[in-house]
Amino acid sequence: MQSLGTILPLILMFVLFYFLLIRPQQKRQKSVQQMQSDLKKGDKIVTIGGLHGFVDSLDENKIVIKCGDGSRLTYDRSAVREVLESAPAPAAADKLAKKE
Repeated sequence: MQSLGTILPLILMFVLFYFLLIRPQQKRQKSVQQMQSDLKKGDKIVTIGGLHGFVDSLDENKIVIKCGDGSRLTYDRSAVREVLESAPAPAAADKLAKKE
């Protein structure tokens, strides 16, 4: 019975760490990986270094970003921090072009 009293706080502390630190970090990491895998040509993005640009082409592990001055820079996909604007879906772009 004495050993249960000493082990119980350790177990409680581990469960608390799991729900407050480990689990949210895993969720964040999963959503970032999903965002990076869903990148497509035309997306407006920001890299972890603060570079703003548009996705010009995609590769398995690399992307080419077109900057404001027209230059094209090659980055790893993992360097993308966030997508500011997603490019319209091809079907939606075709409908917009037909209306005009």
